[in-house]
Amino acid sequence: MVTDAAGVPLAATLTGANAHDVTQLLPVVDAIRPVRGRPGHPQCRPARLYGDRAYDSRGHRAALRARQIRPFLAKRGVAHGSGLGRFRWVVERTFGWLHQFRRLRVRFDRRADIHEALLRLGCALICWRINRGSLC
Repeated sequence: MVTDAAGVPLAATLTGANAHDVTQLLPVVDAIRPVRGRPGHPQCRPARLYGDRAYDSRGHRAALRARQIRPFLAKRGVAHGSGLGRFRWVVERTFGWLHQFRRLRVRFDRRADIHEALLRLGCALICWRINRGSLC
């Protein structure tokens, strides 16, 4: 999942439980739809991407820069306390909001299309609640 600074889901992909997160970095970044700005201005994608040390590789950094996204990825082999925790909690909070929906907390559906539809519905409800001001 990719969120903005307020925790609004920008893109989410569904994978199996045994798939590593690193394999989904570029597909979920490509799934981000351009965000509209003021009228008359071109649409744009996020300028920065924060991620934990699992995503730290030259290939991922180069691919993000090719998409004109500045990567802020924690370095591997460095002691904990990279400073990304103050940004990472936003994504974890969004996962917590999604887990309020019981059908998303534990996956009972065998069909991926049903679970993906529920995931998208959950993301839409989060966006609606943030817009209404009932989530903080």
